[in-house]
Amino acid sequence: MKLHHIKSSFLLALLLFSLSSCKKFLEETPNNALPTESSITDANTARASIIGAYDRLQEYYAANYPTLGTITTDNVVFNGTLSQYLQLDQNAIPTDNVITVAAYQGIYRAINSANSVIAYVPAVTDPTLSSAEKDRILGEAYFIRALAYFDLARGWGGVQLQLEPTKDLNSLKGIKRSTLDQTYDQVLADLTKAETLLNEDATTRNRAQKSTVFALRARLHLYRQQWADAESYATQVINNPKFALVKPYNAFFTAPFQSTESVFELAFSPNDRNTFWNLWYPSSAGGQYTLKPSDALVAKLNNPTIGGSRKSLIAGSGNAVYGVLYNTAGTSTDPAYLIRIAELYLIRAEARAQLNKLEEAAADLNIIRARADVPATPATTQADLLQAIEEENAIEFAFEAHRWFDLTRTQRATEVLGLADRNFWLFPLPLSDVQSDPDLTQNPGY
Repeated sequence: MKLHHIKSSFLLALLLFSLSSCKKFLEETPNNALPTESSITDANTARASIIGAYDRLQEYYAANYPTLGTITTDNVVFNGTLSQYLQLDQNAIPTDNVITVAAYQGIYRAINSANSVIAYVPAVTDPTLSSAEKDRILGEAYFIRALAYFDLARGWGGVQLQLEPTKDLNSLKGIKRSTLDQTYDQVLADLTKAETLLNEDATTRNRAQKSTVFALRARLHLYRQQWADAESYATQVINNPKFALVKPYNAFFTAPFQSTESVFELAFSPNDRNTFWNLWYPSSAGGQYTLKPSDALVAKLNNPTIGGSRKSLIAGSGNAVYGVLYNTAGTSTDPAYLIRIAELYLIRAEARAQLNKLEEAAADLNIIRARADVPATPATTQADLLQAIEEENAIEFAFEAHRWFDLTRTQRATEVLGLADRNFWLFPLPLSDVQSDPDLTQNPGY
């Protein structure tokens, strides 16, 4: 079922609920909180609640979070006038930067939506909501919460673990920041739970499946340097016949959506837009042209031994080169690709290189290079292979939210980006959140 087809009915239900509750306007309830214990009561509202959780994911992946993973790196340069982008480009981010604040708070909104599903859907007794469908809805909610906490952890470090829906302001008190390991432990716990609840079908790619859980587990284990687990879970996804690399490279974003390349994507529509493209395209195509491929990246993409067919990621010429960004300019309806099968090959390649399985690591790397019509890697040593895998990630996912997080997790941000102060490898928490919550401490250096 298409998410955007049922989103309008979900929003209408919320509006009707709000209108019917106007007489209670004097009650002290946060104005941004829906009393979900009384609104998730039957099959329709249970289904609507999980669509609402996906909608929250879409909100922070529609522009803010991918911007954090791209403009902060050597692949992308600032090409506009807005200070919030210049701050990110220069890695001089204040605690009130509009984009980091919106991303951080947007992720917690997704978490709160998932928490509501997890808390209230189990109590629904509607006979039209089968136990299998209820399990699927709950599994999706656990996956969404896992992804959201993973995205918080790799961007801001250990965070406050809010595992119950926010009913009132008091429910936020007393929750201190967890460590990074504790936050990743929560991600793993949610993925483990989701795995027991979700199944797999042959076509769906814009809702969580068991394979989606395995893919995020592979990424999580890679970040935690648990190489054997990363290899194992990546292999389970790669071996799933549902997924396969498509050729040429640009086929996954020019052919019909939900291609075999896609492990997990978020769907958008004219009424529910993906706005990230607007930052990349020139004004002649309706864009703002705020983000621009760096000269170094353009040279690599145009080099047949590095970029190969991935030169389709850029268009224009001279000083007017711009990123195509997998989207049709002006439509705002193309998906956000969160996990592609290419990533699983490179996760497995890196894990195998770390495990000193060098020939197998090179084989995985060369699968990605061959798809892009690039010659096989000359790397043979562990160090050279790891460097080659890093460089391949930078090209393969040039405008996806990988490069910044790859450089910080591998502790290469100093050498590549010149960021000697590791405090700034994490984004600042919003000043307003820190000032209003005595239990929330700011990241060092801010």
